[in-house]
Amino acid sequence: MRITGLYAALLALLILYLAARVMWLRRRTRIGLGDGGDRAVACAVRSHGNATEYVPLALLLLLVLELNQTLPALLHAFGIALVLARIVHAIGLSRTPGYSAGRAAGAAITLLVIALMASMLLWQYVVIHLLV
Repeated sequence: MRITGLYAALLALLILYLAARVMWLRRRTRIGLGDGGDRAVACAVRSHGNATEYVPLALLLLLVLELNQTLPALLHAFGIALVLARIVHAIGLSRTPGYSAGRAAGAAITLLVIALMASMLLWQYVVIHLLV
């Protein structure tokens, strides 16, 4: 199986896009470091930063699930949900630094996917090591 690689590649492309967006905005606004008080730059920086904070953990959990030979359909469900959540979050955060439905939904789905994958790994451990 090479399922995690697919989602790692898709999420890497998303993170590269978010990083390029930060660079473009900083160049356009002539802000070398930080956000310079510019709302659009601040949103772009946080959108990129948030993705780099959550995506690695999620991919690590997905990889371990794959190595544990979890059903491919479940791996794809987690991967698709994660990619969509990160896209929705990035769109929502890029529009406003305050509350947005996209930002809230993206964050909630990301946390849910991570929690479900962690729970599944705990369950797999219990089944394999404690019940067998």
